[in-house]
Amino acid sequence: MPEPNRIRLLVVDDHPVYREGLELLLRSIPGFDVVAAAGDGAEAVRAHRELAPDVVVMDMQMPVMDGIEATRRIVAERPDAAVLMLTMSEDDESVFQAVRAGARGYLLKAAGQDDIAQAIRSVATGGVVFGAALASRIAGFFARAGAARRDPFPQLTPREKEILALIAAGRTNPQIAESLFLAPKTVRNAVSTILMKLQVASRGEAGAAARDAGLGGH
Repeated sequence: MPEPNRIRLLVVDDHPVYREGLELLLRSIPGFDVVAAAGDGAEAVRAHRELAPDVVVMDMQMPVMDGIEATRRIVAERPDAAVLMLTMSEDDESVFQAVRAGARGYLLKAAGQDDIAQAIRSVATGGVVFGAALASRIAGFFARAGAARRDPFPQLTPREKEILALIAAGRTNPQIAESLFLAPKTVRNAVSTILMKLQVASRGEAGAAARDAGLGGH
């Protein structure tokens, strides 16, 4: 039986030497139990489903399924899951992808033992942890996200937003034309323009983006 108040960990990294070294390090810290290790994101999703660890220590760049997609799937299955990204990547897009996927923390692999241990303890109790060097960038990300929520598609005209909302609600082009009293050709042209402006390849992707922004219902 595990001791109470111990933090159960799943370690995920595709490099065996680093993964095993991290396991040894974490096992040496009082209060931590490494219950499983995985070499790619797909293994991580399965292990999380079976073992429900308290914290997942997740690498980002991995074969089969990367850490971002694995985090997204884990959080979708269990919204209270605690994922701490431990990675070499410190570029803005990697950080923001981790935030969007639902990670509660993001540390570089160069972080010291004490920083890693403290981050694990924090995310295990519901905290959010990002290295000091990333804090201002995260704040900027959320500020931009707030502005985007106020007008998620500023590049679209009011009519295009109406059409996008109907796409998100699952309407076909003929149904949109009938609803808005437009010619079918006008709707087809507008849909093509919307896809181009949103830089997506299909109306399905456009609809998903719109639903994420609160348009068209769920």
